[in-house]
Amino acid sequence: MVLKVFFPQCCNTADSGLLVGRWLPGHDSAVVLAVVHYPFIPGQVKKYLSQIRSQTDVELTVLGSWSMPTEGQEGMDSFLRDLSTIFPHTCWLQISREIGKRGFICNVVSNEGTLFTGKPKANSGSCNGKEDAGDSDGAERIIFIHYDQRKVMLSQLHPVHDVVQESKADASELRTMFQTVAGSQPLFLLDRYDDGPLKTTHWQSDGREASIIVELLKQASVPVCMLITWMLSVWHWLCSIRILNSRPAQFISSKLSTCVQLGYRTDHLQTVASTKKATEHMEFMRKANIFVSVLVDMALGLLLISWLYRENRIGTLANTLVPVADHVAKELQELLQWLMGAPAGLKMNKALDEVLGRFFLYHIHLWISYIHLMSPFIEMILWYVGLSACLGLTFALSVLSDIVALLTFHIYCFYVYGARLYCLKIYGLASLWRLFRGKKWNVLRQRVDSCSYDLDQLFIGTLLFTILLFLLPTTALYYLVFTLLRLVVVLFQGLIHLSVDLVNSFPLFAMALRFCRPYRLAEGVKFRVLTQEPGTPLHLLMEINPIKCSTVVQCYRTPTYSCYPKDSWGALCKKLFVGELIYPWRHKGTKAD
Repeated sequence: MVLKVFFPQCCNTADSGLLVGRWLPGHDSAVVLAVVHYPFIPGQVKKYLSQIRSQTDVELTVLGSWSMPTEGQEGMDSFLRDLSTIFPHTCWLQISREIGKRGFICNVVSNEGTLFTGKPKANSGSCNGKEDAGDSDGAERIIFIHYDQRKVMLSQLHPVHDVVQESKADASELRTMFQTVAGSQPLFLLDRYDDGPLKTTHWQSDGREASIIVELLKQASVPVCMLITWMLSVWHWLCSIRILNSRPAQFISSKLSTCVQLGYRTDHLQTVASTKKATEHMEFMRKANIFVSVLVDMALGLLLISWLYRENRIGTLANTLVPVADHVAKELQELLQWLMGAPAGLKMNKALDEVLGRFFLYHIHLWISYIHLMSPFIEMILWYVGLSACLGLTFALSVLSDIVALLTFHIYCFYVYGARLYCLKIYGLASLWRLFRGKKWNVLRQRVDSCSYDLDQLFIGTLLFTILLFLLPTTALYYLVFTLLRLVVVLFQGLIHLSVDLVNSFPLFAMALRFCRPYRLAEGVKFRVLTQEPGTPLHLLMEINPIKCSTVVQCYRTPTYSCYPKDSWGALCKKLFVGELIYPWRHKGTKAD
């Protein structure tokens, strides 16, 4: 048997006293949590431990004695050794430290007597009373694992994916050890400045960590959360109006990025303003990430407002917008006139080419008239739209996406017209091609079945197939051109949506912990030899391995529409080939909570 003793580094120089901790169930390991200093009364120690057990789920007990050589306490070792008859125990640890040595001397005593010692050539045995006659060196059978109690207390141990680092048994033992330290928080509230019958040494014995700013924020958070909750209730009451729940209003709101972002922000504020205490680690991290993301978003929005409303940049942007729209419309007119001729020397169907060209030119004419009609009000609209940035940068970007969608609405209409016409011809040709092969599509069974056609049906099918086949190049050319234009707009809007999603979902608080306090998010531990002196057990130092940055993002990111599966590149190319409408930035299914 190898006995592992997890010993806190803060207790290496503690005064002599009793070791308080826990034996890990199912493992030959003990976790030392604190040292109770002499002088003390055993009855007071038992009462104090019973109070701690009632506040936690950890079965704390007296593990043994700790002896630190000091002047005037020469007989302390024998006194502490006799205390093993007072406190109930299965194994009693007698740990002492000699002057001039970094290593400890450890004797393990049970009710039946000494089992084995940290000194060489001692009797060997185990905590269950069984002896191992083959081992003659007891020092090699005791391992001290020194750990930083503060880091272990504040860290969250995540599952280790690399099986090479540690086995499942070691992972279970380490997880139990981490949970023991984290669950013993009431034990760490007693420091040396408190008036009481007991004096202890642990990671907060020199004074508990406190911050006046943190305490003030905690006191102010309650009324602020109540105010936010009341404002959200008013907002939900306004949204419950019947006219806003009608089908046209819901359809329009689902297409506007600003409304989608408003829904996400409402859910985020509800999560942050919830009065329910976050007891679980993931729940706390989600609240903290959302809170930090909202603060950073609003700070960036205020910076954008200060830039926009300085030096009359709103007026400059409004004066530039109309000429840019006219230039885009002029370029589209020239493109359509080029398509109505002989583009790239291609032979087009002149009648269909003229009909499609004039149809699209008429839409451009209507759009130019609409832009010039709205030009006197553009500056005022942009002035009020810029105020939306006070709600956050994501709102400003969402409004920008909606403005781009409105300014390029004519391109979207061209794409829809061309795609629908092209899709109709593609599906018509596919259906007529099955007619030639004596097949038909069974709508009920969703499969292709055999079918016999008469002569008239074959004649009409051949005629329609020929017409659609010869008109397909002209339709495909218009579809190709307007699809490319639509993809440029979609790409720009996709970049905007990715930026909004990055601010909404990126775990800023978790990443700050990863860089500032990497031990808070632990993936595992590593050990290095601290000291190995003759006549003393092996001493190891346990260091915490922080999780990778990619794992932090994957584990703690806030769910948004980018977290849902989208169409693959193959499915997207298939939709483009058959003429189906594409919205690659939209998520599938219901919006995430």
